[in-house]
Amino acid sequence: MSRPRRPTRNEKLTQSVVKAALPEAERYSICDTEIPGFSLVVRPNGRRSFYFRYRVAGGERGTIREPKIGEAPGLKTDAARKIAGDWHALVRQGGDPSLIRQEARQAPTMSDLFDRYLTDHARPKKKASSVAEDERTIQLHLKPRFGKQKVAEVTRADIDKFHKGLSKTPYRANRCIALLSKALSLAEVWGWREDGTNPVRHVSKFAEKKRKRYLSLQEFAALGEALRKAEAGELLKEDGTPKRPISPYAIAAIRLLAFTGARRGEILNLQWDWIDWQASRVCLPDSKTGEKFLTLNPPALAILKALPRVEGNPHVIVGGRLKKADADLEAPATASEAEEGTALVNIKDPWAIVRAAAGLDDVRIHDLRHSFASVGAAGGLSLPIIGAMLGHSQPQTTARYAHVADDPMQAASKMIANKVEAAMSGRSAEVVRLKG
Repeated sequence: MSRPRRPTRNEKLTQSVVKAALPEAERYSICDTEIPGFSLVVRPNGRRSFYFRYRVAGGERGTIREPKIGEAPGLKTDAARKIAGDWHALVRQGGDPSLIRQEARQAPTMSDLFDRYLTDHARPKKKASSVAEDERTIQLHLKPRFGKQKVAEVTRADIDKFHKGLSKTPYRANRCIALLSKALSLAEVWGWREDGTNPVRHVSKFAEKKRKRYLSLQEFAALGEALRKAEAGELLKEDGTPKRPISPYAIAAIRLLAFTGARRGEILNLQWDWIDWQASRVCLPDSKTGEKFLTLNPPALAILKALPRVEGNPHVIVGGRLKKADADLEAPATASEAEEGTALVNIKDPWAIVRAAAGLDDVRIHDLRHSFASVGAAGGLSLPIIGAMLGHSQPQTTARYAHVADDPMQAASKMIANKVEAAMSGRSAEVVRLKG
């Protein structure tokens, strides 16, 4: 059996030539005869590497550079030849492959983009709650998947694959690509991607099933009874012992949410100075949709007038921790136990206790806002009026309550059908009273 031919120092580099290039006592090179500057370097330890040697400008006086293309056998010879050919063409056009590679290595990653998105966009321009949600989305979903990728290299296929991987949680998937879309649009503004290359474009969002949960009048009655028991300390555990106390401020907050349709943050951050008692309204300087007036009806005014104020604390819904060792709700039992200057932050725990007592385990605190609107729609109020009360900036936001206003239409249809049916049957029709 003959031994493989030993390559010469100058010949076309092929896979067989590279394989036959055995190590020697000294480092040596095999120069390709077809692509100038393309070579294979063989070291005494057996490592074989592809290189490309060229001059940068200035002809024979130009600076010589010799970047490594890659290691064999991990990098196949044909692939190394393709890279060398591309670099040779680039050099002939006055380019510098080493500089381009250096710039690519220093190019911003998606992790850099997410950090700048938060620093330069989210924190200066968005509300604290929205920033916190963005931070969670980035840390839990986006950085683990995209963090190490170069911003300029993210493709639509990458985005689409990631989005489809979250198909079991369509809401979360859609929020992720919405944030990605904004961040990558900003990357174009900051010069980190070419204009018009946002890869999120044309990635279709999942259909989201809108959750609709409105309290009936009977359920409002159950909620009121649970709140009365909470105030009286009559809520009991399964073993018959009293449940932990709930702050009167937390109870007042729940009632105000039910009576006004306000957002949770609007009530929890409410300050006494914002209340115009003569006009029966609150001027909210910075709600979700900007400055907004919140109408105070008689039940809401009665709650506010009954709440004790805490000296030195501007907040209506006062926060602080109970002094009792066994209490863990972030709310004081009485005004005297409140910390100065604090507002109630955690209403989730008090709400969980109250809704369980009312048998409303599937009701979220935000559903009180939806329910306020649905009662108005069922009572014949126009959608523009409801939207104005809720502070909606877009009519389509209020349109979700349109179906609740169908009750008068049903009553009208029933009246007409009753008359037609009565005429056809020769008897008197049932009279249905209609509003307005």
